Amino acid sequence: MDNSQNSHANKHLIIIWYSRTGTSQALAEAAFAAASQHQGLQAHLVNAVEAQPDDMMAADGYIFICPENLAAIAGGMKEFFDRCYYPLLQHIEGRPYAALIAAGSDGENALKQLERIATGWRLKKVMENIIIRTNAQTKEAIWAQKTLRQDQLDHATTIGSTLAAGLVMGIF
Repeated sequence: MDNSQNSHANKHLIIIWYSRTGTSQALAEAAFAAASQHQGLQAHLVNAVEAQPDDMMAADGYIFICPENLAAIAGGMKEFFDRCYYPLLQHIEGRPYAALIAAGSDGENALKQLERIATGWRLKKVMENIIIRTNAQTKEAIWAQKTLRQDQLDHATTIGSTLAAGLVMGIF
């Protein structure tokens, strides 16, 4: 895991993200910044392309952030789940998670896919997962780098802070 904060922490939160146009990365960075404010927690921001089962085993909780592409989880995040699913099966049960999906106008199918994977791992959803819609509808808008509004980033901040506080307080 990289990008660690608070080296004396005893709880670990990992934020696994994948992004093509910057939306999911901005959400991940906002969640990481909020989580990193909590004493007693070590936050890790890891790109899904680099994330390994050992990263997940070392964490007490998870935030997954990715875009929806063609009505599904984006390829980089799907590859992470494919690579890590079976090595982690029956080893991370009961750990808390939350998720954010970046989408143009829908995002529901990608969220359902992610939630089914988390259910297979027997993770505990501790807050409502959120879809951030950018309303990108044309090829140019879909592929363009995006800048999120503060209210959209606030969802990621809330998820990062809530999951971190719950881990530190022993609620999750």
